[in-house]
Amino acid sequence: MGYIEGFVVAVPAANKETYRKHAAEAAPLFREFGVTRLVEAWGDDVPDGKVTDFKGAVQAKDDEVVVFGWFEYPSKEVRDAANQKMMSDPRMKQMGDTMPFDGQRMIFGGFAPFVDEAGGGSMGYTDGFLLAVPSANKDAYHDMAAKAATVFKDHGAIRVVEAWSDDVPDGKVTDYKRAVKAKDDELVVYSWIEWPSKEIRDIGMKKTMEDPRLQGDMSSMPFDGQRMIFGGFVPIVDA
Repeated sequence: MGYIEGFVVAVPAANKETYRKHAAEAAPLFREFGVTRLVEAWGDDVPDGKVTDFKGAVQAKDDEVVVFGWFEYPSKEVRDAANQKMMSDPRMKQMGDTMPFDGQRMIFGGFAPFVDEAGGGSMGYTDGFLLAVPSANKDAYHDMAAKAATVFKDHGAIRVVEAWSDDVPDGKVTDYKRAVKAKDDELVVYSWIEWPSKEIRDIGMKKTMEDPRLQGDMSSMPFDGQRMIFGGFVPIVDA
């Protein structure tokens, strides 16, 4: 299943094209380091939450949009080696000096996939999720997520990925644990669903929520749903 480096950032809306160009130009460099896929997705349907949400996770300002993105690697070892190369490569420093967003509020970390159900087709829209799961409920969540992935695919999703926190650092300003108010005995889950389009996503999400195969799980979820963060995003880079 490989390894995931997931990140969430707040980007000024006025910098959208600059950010897209910055990410697209960086893609060949990241591939050189071992990244097999780079995705950057622009916030489109990102609701405010009562307890947690994507905007709060990165302390987004009124004129900023949340970006949900990830790197895919063949393995954790390749990812670790890539991070070492990035720290010493002068091209990365140059990129860091020209970032069109506040890097101090970016949240990032390494995640180990435990569900990766893929079909065919190109991604035109993605739903991103962050949540905290008690360690004692790890198996129960795995079973629920695997079942849900099948249902999502039956209703139009082309890929569903769920990944456990593995190398998720504490940040000075923001981080994943604070984003979902994770407790000491909880693991952070980074997850996304790929859809061919927003239209198929809207229909498919409704059908999935109404599917009888998931009704029992909805009433007895092995995590605190009030702290789950979710939102819809439009890919601006998929390299």
